[in-house]
Amino acid sequence: MPASRRAGEARRRGDELLSIGAVLAFLRDDFPEVTISKIRFLEAEGLVEPQRTPSGYRKFSAADVERLAYVLRMQRDHYLPLRVIREHLDAIERGEQPPALPGAEARPGPLEEADRELAGSSATGGVRLGRAELIAAAEAQERELVEWEAYGLVQPGPDGGYDGEALQIARLVAELGRFGLEPRHLRAVKAAADREVSLVEQVVAPLRRHRNPQTRAHAEATARELATLSVRLHAAMVQAGLRALS
Repeated sequence: MPASRRAGEARRRGDELLSIGAVLAFLRDDFPEVTISKIRFLEAEGLVEPQRTPSGYRKFSAADVERLAYVLRMQRDHYLPLRVIREHLDAIERGEQPPALPGAEARPGPLEEADRELAGSSATGGVRLGRAELIAAAEAQERELVEWEAYGLVQPGPDGGYDGEALQIARLVAELGRFGLEPRHLRAVKAAADREVSLVEQVVAPLRRHRNPQTRAHAEATARELATLSVRLHAAMVQAGLRALS
């Protein structure tokens, strides 16, 4: 039975307020990947606003469960970002028709996704997160981060914090995990990235050793450009390979 229907039945029984554990049980049949951390993250993002008991415990109404199910469905089936989903929910609350959902043909391909990720990487350059913040932002759990670190996919900095690139990697690894790809499956991706780093380093190492500050600055710009070209080449090859299979 869909989560929204079960929530409706709960409302008719008068059982209107549910604990976060009960909400998780309601949603798990339709969304097996959902976790308590995910529900808390969606609350932090303003997608749902449960009531609080005097002692601070969350209490969710049936309408809250329906909202959560809607958010999870839009993420899973239509890959909508939370900003767009929030616009849909706001329109529904106003009694308006939400914006049309994108068709499969409107979804970006690998090359477009690569461009978007590269743009996002430059936008998160100054981010510095603690461990708990990274887990919440990636919508993950502590055990998942431990496993990512064990496979070398995500690494903290010398101060124990995580930068914007670590956050971006964590989010991507988490997304791949929802398709059943585990960290052990991503070892080949990590190995390929390490080889590309070595290739870029071969080009820029002589420039970095130069005593002229302008030449060293040129080395950093060259490294960024080569990294961008490498990522775009990889995405284009994936896109060509997928097209060949269709």
